[in-house]
Amino acid sequence: MSPAVVVGVLVAGGVFLLLQRGLLRVVLGFVLLGHAMVVLVLAAGGDRGGFALPGNGAGEPADPLPQAFVLTAVVIAFAVTVYLLGLLRAGSGDLGDDDARGPS
Repeated sequence: MSPAVVVGVLVAGGVFLLLQRGLLRVVLGFVLLGHAMVVLVLAAGGDRGGFALPGNGAGEPADPLPQAFVLTAVVIAFAVTVYLLGLLRAGSGDLGDDDARGPS
């Protein structure tokens, strides 16, 4: 599969889940969008076929900057996911669904 197709499917699924009701679906939507961002940055970084370490005898080394961006994106996506799961747990003691509440 082409990276563009993978990014498109992940973004479409993430946006679809973000527009649904329920915080768990929003969390899963953010996870999918985080994965889409990682694939996008890796695809934009290109592939020169070498390793990120210079002097390994494999020709010209690969650019380590996209790998650093991906590592940063993974850490940020994980932090957002943990924060949203904390919000989900903190709100689980409420009355339940927002639709179940009567008029105030």
